[in-house]
Amino acid sequence: MRRLGAWLERVPYALLAIPLRVALATVFWNSAMVKLANWDAALDLFRNEYNLPLLPPELAAYMAVSIELSTPVLLILGLATRPAALVLLGMTTVIEIFVYPQAWPTHIQWAAMLLVLLCRGGGTWSVDYLIRRRWAT
Repeated sequence: MRRLGAWLERVPYALLAIPLRVALATVFWNSAMVKLANWDAALDLFRNEYNLPLLPPELAAYMAVSIELSTPVLLILGLATRPAALVLLGMTTVIEIFVYPQAWPTHIQWAAMLLVLLCRGGGTWSVDYLIRRRWAT
């Protein structure tokens, strides 16, 4: 058992970061695709169900779909991984507090994955790493 634990601890973070980035990108990209498939229905949800404070529903809808289209691309590339994770963590928090508080088991999973990416970055198999390495020399 000890040997297995030691072997597992040697798995490089870069290998672990890839499924985190892909899984989160998929969740938010799919959400954008649902909204774009029926924009009028998406606007109705923002107007009548989501009840977000401070933001007009139309602005909130455009902001949500913009975030859901841009951050998955960044995550897949591993470009601006930490800022993308921070934005999605904020969005997840808003969804949890104001939209679907009963969905906390799902949101806490998203938050856990996002926190790993926020704290550790995209890993060595990311554009972020290539940029850092290029600027370090």
